[in-house]
Amino acid sequence: MTKKDAINPTVLLEGLALGESPRWHEGRLWLSDWLAGHILSIDEKGTPRVELRMAGLPFCFDWLPDGRLLVLSNGDERKLLRRELDGTVVSHADLTNLSEYPWNEIVVDAHGNAYINSIGYDMMGGEDPRPGSLAVVAPDGSVRSLSDDLHFPNGMAITADGSTLIVAESHAKRLSAFDIENDATVTNRRVWAEVDGYPDGICVDAEGAVWAAAMDRCLRIAEGGAELAEVVLDRSAFACTLGGPTGDTLYVVAAEWKGPEYMSPENRTGRVLTVRAPAAHAGRP
Repeated sequence: MTKKDAINPTVLLEGLALGESPRWHEGRLWLSDWLAGHILSIDEKGTPRVELRMAGLPFCFDWLPDGRLLVLSNGDERKLLRRELDGTVVSHADLTNLSEYPWNEIVVDAHGNAYINSIGYDMMGGEDPRPGSLAVVAPDGSVRSLSDDLHFPNGMAITADGSTLIVAESHAKRLSAFDIENDATVTNRRVWAEVDGYPDGICVDAEGAVWAAAMDRCLRIAEGGAELAEVVLDRSAFACTLGGPTGDTLYVVAAEWKGPEYMSPENRTGRVLTVRAPAAHAGRP
């Protein structure tokens, strides 16, 4: 699979309002159809099942090591919610004092620390872009700010050895990396790769490459910026993950994008697409 290949993805599911945050979990593909207020799971044949219904835009989610689900909610109350094993939903952390702007992405490490980011401005309200922020929520729900100068922070992933946090900075057209310290803080910020496009959701594979959704493409990128493969799409890619029975199926969530003013649960152009990848999933999520 190289950039010269004409890779035609297969449609697994269509009719989503706007899919985000795909994750492979316990034999199923999970994703947020966030404009519809649903978290779904999908079997290998593309049959969906609603796992959680919310009024607060369940934008992004990940699991604690003990199997409880964390969900970033951007409704009237900006909180990190937790679904207990019995299905009840409670507050895990109050984020209102950390940022007044929407929270975007989450990735949880092996110790239960949840890294979250905020874009830093009211995109839906038409504000001019400003730098966004990165924070970490400890397992006890305490919150610490880590950085406040990311340029539209978007997808995040943790490498397989747990040592590095990679963050897509969409407006800077790059992937940035941080070392993860023992106390869950991050240091040594650096450019992991420049991207030919605007990176959104990302995932890591077993060869250390990053797959990044980047507008009408999904790119496989090596550290340093070399493009190893691309999947060309007929609509905008918002996020991707690796999964499937052998971990080497690339799942891409994509939809037609005409700007925030056209976002509506009635505009169901969202799809889940699949491609066989050259390396299996690694790291988190």
